[in-house]
Amino acid sequence: MKKHVFYLSIYFLASTLYSSAQDTKMKTFIDALMAKMTLEEKIGQLNLVTPGFGIPTGSVVSTDVEKKIKEGNVGGLFGVIGVEKIKKAQEIAVKESRLKIPLIFGLDVVHGYKTIFPTPLGISSSWDTALIRRSAAAAAKEATSDGLNWAFSPMVDIARDPRWGRVVEGSGEDPFLGSQIASSMVKGYQGASLADKYTLIACVKHFAAYGAAEGGRDYNSVDMSKIKMYNEYLPPYKAALDAGAASIMSSFNDFDGVPASANKWLLTDLLRKEWGFKGLVVSDYTSINEMVSHRMGDLKQVSAMALRAGLDMDMVGEGYLTTLKQSLNEKTVSLQQLNNACRNVLEAKYKLGLFDDPFRYIDEQRAAANVLSTEAKSVAREVATKSFVLLKNNSQVLPLKKTARIALVGPLANDKSNMLGTWAVAGEPQMSIPVFSGMQGLISDKSLIRYAKGANITDDTTLAKRANVFGMRVEIDKRSPNEMIAEALTISNNADIIVAVVGEASEMTGEAASRADITLPSAQQLLLQSLYATRKPVVVVVMSGRPLVLTNIVDGAAAVMQVWHAGIEAGNAIADVLYGDVNPSGKLSMSFPYSVGQIPVYYSQKNTGRPQNPDNKFSSKYLDIPNEPLFPFGYGLSYTNFSYSNFKLSSNVLAKGSSITASVTLSNTGKFDGEEVVQFYTQDLVRSITPPEKELKGFQKVFLKAGDSKEIVFKISEETLKFWNATLKYVAEPGKFDAMIGGNSQDVLKAGFDFK
Repeated sequence: MKKHVFYLSIYFLASTLYSSAQDTKMKTFIDALMAKMTLEEKIGQLNLVTPGFGIPTGSVVSTDVEKKIKEGNVGGLFGVIGVEKIKKAQEIAVKESRLKIPLIFGLDVVHGYKTIFPTPLGISSSWDTALIRRSAAAAAKEATSDGLNWAFSPMVDIARDPRWGRVVEGSGEDPFLGSQIASSMVKGYQGASLADKYTLIACVKHFAAYGAAEGGRDYNSVDMSKIKMYNEYLPPYKAALDAGAASIMSSFNDFDGVPASANKWLLTDLLRKEWGFKGLVVSDYTSINEMVSHRMGDLKQVSAMALRAGLDMDMVGEGYLTTLKQSLNEKTVSLQQLNNACRNVLEAKYKLGLFDDPFRYIDEQRAAANVLSTEAKSVAREVATKSFVLLKNNSQVLPLKKTARIALVGPLANDKSNMLGTWAVAGEPQMSIPVFSGMQGLISDKSLIRYAKGANITDDTTLAKRANVFGMRVEIDKRSPNEMIAEALTISNNADIIVAVVGEASEMTGEAASRADITLPSAQQLLLQSLYATRKPVVVVVMSGRPLVLTNIVDGAAAVMQVWHAGIEAGNAIADVLYGDVNPSGKLSMSFPYSVGQIPVYYSQKNTGRPQNPDNKFSSKYLDIPNEPLFPFGYGLSYTNFSYSNFKLSSNVLAKGSSITASVTLSNTGKFDGEEVVQFYTQDLVRSITPPEKELKGFQKVFLKAGDSKEIVFKISEETLKFWNATLKYVAEPGKFDAMIGGNSQDVLKAGFDFK
């Protein structure tokens, strides 16, 4: 053991010395380069533009891009897709600009590049961090093979308001789960070294607290205490940076009255000084310019504010390019601040190896071999099957028998346009697998499945127009609603089971896609009620980018499965699970509300001085609905049954500097092999600031064959109990605690212990 520790110490010492030598080498190189740069060329490195070849995330597209590259006025491009286009742009930079500084190329690789995986909220429901890391690595391999080296992902914003369209991009409501996923995504994108040509720079977004936008409305204000921010919203950002993320993006919202893109406390005091971040900070799309609408000043003033705050790179707005020289002359910004920002951009390029070989990511043969490869599609299919959450399964109607006669109905049952989900920037919807094809592919007698559309996604032409902003996602049939329902009922007459595939169009969620009404559109509700009236078992498959209010849908259904927008392999993956080739194992990473009026509803809400009491009028409750969500955080069923027993603590006392364990026996008591996400929570019974009801502190995804059992163990230490107190110190306070283990946040076994 001593020999092992000795060699480990030597390894870490050698790694530290090597890293220090590399840092020195990088500094020497960049010092020499910056000594040659004019003021204009330094400002040019801070300019990130889009020629508009890809899908922009705003209304602005840059002009005269080629001319600006030649003049050294561009540091990077995004929205350029394909080796050929990227190669042309890089050739201009390294052959026609004065100092031949290479460009960096970024894109919103949010859930895959061209091989599209489930949307991030769906991926998070897998609770499988190893698989999530594999998905990010697969996306990085594909994107870098097509010339890219910077991904604007992961989005790690904690989100508890499903009206906000961008919940689809994140990992849900919980800081612990969100932190684990953020770390896995960064490690998947960046690998062991950015020098590896199959890795790219991850960009953590949106810093900070964007997920708490008021009213669930995009780009809106955020107002919260720093205690709440430190305990609930900051942990995933910190975890991503601890995992090595090399860049971070500022958010659109304000915090403490100052927009994030010019918030010195966020970008310098917290990020640089407290957390020690040394990477690149980039604005969100024109977020510097948008501070004018925040009424912070004119473009020159807000650009100077952003640079002083510590924001390095200006995305698309060109406020830096057009105003910083004047601000330097007027001494509202300093040359040191400009140099710091320029250095951070150049260091990112250096770490990627672009100064050694500007074309190292540009290889047509790599692109042909790795883009849309069989291997990548296989990972996409596996990730999708693990992301589905079985919400209801009466009388074990699922899995379907492959000999059953199926009426497959619904506007998303034979659809390609919406399978990829939002933020599939480089994806091609028509390459996706629809549910009808996927199900037919698993049975020998194709005639057993008959299809009818049954309803439009929505009959609301205004909503359809807004959802069709990036192409046809909602197609309103020429037939009347009654005609479509009649067709669905006709094929249902001879069916054993009805499978209804319903939900949202892909662009009904995502950026600028907030919804006040998150129930199913009325056309689909009418279809489902008509199907329920047949008295035949109806399996409802829900596609959406957010938790929907399914209260009026669940009761009539025999089974309900949430499949999100599952990506390029959607139809195959859904068929795998419906027919039982894969046993569903997903668990919700975000609570499903009983009513929109509850929002925000999340498992770790605080208790009140008058806790809910049905027998006491003057307690914290609604008159007309329950306090609890329809489906809680961590919830998800399986085709098999799991039981929890023999829960115990190794000791009822935890001493400082030591640890105890909480253990439980997990048994698969059903007829199918399956996976269960065992969840570990703690509850602080006395705290100097009001604590959450409970907090997730650990989880394990466990595979058990039918009939098998396994002891699951979680370690509890002082670190487990820490939180940020009223003076923003990270502490664990002595007192009484409960440890809880279960299959979701509501159904848990509990035992108490003292921390002394």
